[in-house]
Amino acid sequence: MSRYKTLDYAESDGVAWVTLNRPEVHNAFTGEMCQEIHQCWRELRANDDVRAIVLTGAGDKAFCAGFDRSELENTHSMTGVVRGPEDQGQVSADSPLLTNDPGDLIPPKTAAQLWKPVIAAVNGMCCAGAFYLLGEVEFIIAAEHATFFDPHVSYGMPAVYESMMLLQRMPIGEVMRLALTGVNERMSAQRAHSVGLVQEVVPAGRLRETAQEIAAQIAAQPPLAVQATVRAVWYAQDLGYRQSLDVAKTLSMTGNSGDTMSGGQQLFRSGQRPEWRLR
Repeated sequence: MSRYKTLDYAESDGVAWVTLNRPEVHNAFTGEMCQEIHQCWRELRANDDVRAIVLTGAGDKAFCAGFDRSELENTHSMTGVVRGPEDQGQVSADSPLLTNDPGDLIPPKTAAQLWKPVIAAVNGMCCAGAFYLLGEVEFIIAAEHATFFDPHVSYGMPAVYESMMLLQRMPIGEVMRLALTGVNERMSAQRAHSVGLVQEVVPAGRLRETAQEIAAQIAAQPPLAVQATVRAVWYAQDLGYRQSLDVAKTLSMTGNSGDTMSGGQQLFRSGQRPEWRLR
């Protein structure tokens, strides 16, 4: 049984499954869920038994619909994401310089410096604040019926953080169209795949199987090499090219282990190769 109230958590053979578990509201996150996601990322960072993570939503209708607006009472602002259950319904002071945002708590890299690979298995509708999560996963697998959209502008709010994070994953024109059309248009899983947001589209019945298979393959690799690779790619995304190459020297030394390199050399010489899949 999961120790969380708003998440379902399970781990086996080096893979952890983190499931947003509020299907009755399309897995929209509350302040409590934000806290639990943050706690989960922090705990996973220190859990050596877990070497790969799959993030998904409960049910087959939605991955996540962003922030649960029913938590906010009589407010014009979406900046008042709560810090704990005792703060339910409260917003920050009336200043644009004092904000509490989901971006402080739920993106795995920004909130927790989690460099273990996170795979998103998008099982349905995905919109708004869900992009805080998708913006910082390693890659995305989507069910054929998954859709993506951002309703912010339709409800009088700018799509700021979400658009910035999506711009790291797909072309500016696609980000602009998704952000500016609001509730009037949804991006299909197939379109998301064609523009690079999604890396694979599978039938809904095969989503968990596919995600588990890929996560298990990653979990079977030497963990330090995997995490150094993840960190290197995110450095390259965040820094300038020359700065990234400077950091690469340190990451190469950090991620190389004599034992794992020796084991890898033995594996290569053995001639044993796994059965690979073509995608």
